[in-house]
Amino acid sequence: MPEKILENLSINTIIGAGTRIDGDVVSPGFTRIDGALKGDLTVQGRVVIGENARLRSNVSGTAVTVGGVVLGDILAHDRVIVLSSAVVLGTIITCRIQIDEGSIIHGRVITCATREEWERRCAEQRDARSINAPIFRRM
Repeated sequence: MPEKILENLSINTIIGAGTRIDGDVVSPGFTRIDGALKGDLTVQGRVVIGENARLRSNVSGTAVTVGGVVLGDILAHDRVIVLSSAVVLGTIITCRIQIDEGSIIHGRVITCATREEWERRCAEQRDARSINAPIFRRM
């Protein structure tokens, strides 16, 4: 009988409603955002972005559920769920996606068949982002 792997669903990090963070956030596990974040969010687990959350961030995690507003890219190998209350202005790269009716996505959605393809696409997106960084636009 195959061993069943249970995902740890305990929340490691919560950024509550009314909280605003300016700067990058790195979390070792399940993270929920209900406040505002201006800076990249890197999570080694699941990410839930609540309905009232406002992010000016590039978000990466194993799985991302978006209910609020994200201005930036979302990179998640396992899956991305975009709820009906969500607005995403940026690129989504994932292997599985669910987009609920009523959500708004302005950007590209890239679905990958394998983890290797996902890693390659993410590297290409990061390279493109770095070329478009403000320091290079002034040249």
